[in-house]
Amino acid sequence: MTSDEIRLNVEKALDEIRPFLESDGGNISLISIEDDTLVRVQLQGACVGCSVNQMTLKSGVEMTIKKYAPQIEQVINVE
Repeated sequence: MTSDEIRLNVEKALDEIRPFLESDGGNISLISIEDDTLVRVQLQGACVGCSVNQMTLKSGVEMTIKKYAPQIEQVINVE
């Protein structure tokens, strides 16, 4: 998979997740993809102060991104 295909697949994953975050007053933005294995995102809105945002990041966001782009090893939230 090329870097462009990885970016496209990560964006598709975020589009799948976004409605759930928006329903709670939050959102997510893709900041960068490094070495085709590390994704940096930024949680926004209500997600910023949410006490379970790390759980959302790991079990929701990271799992969905890996479904679309299996070579992604880690997803990090940039504050």
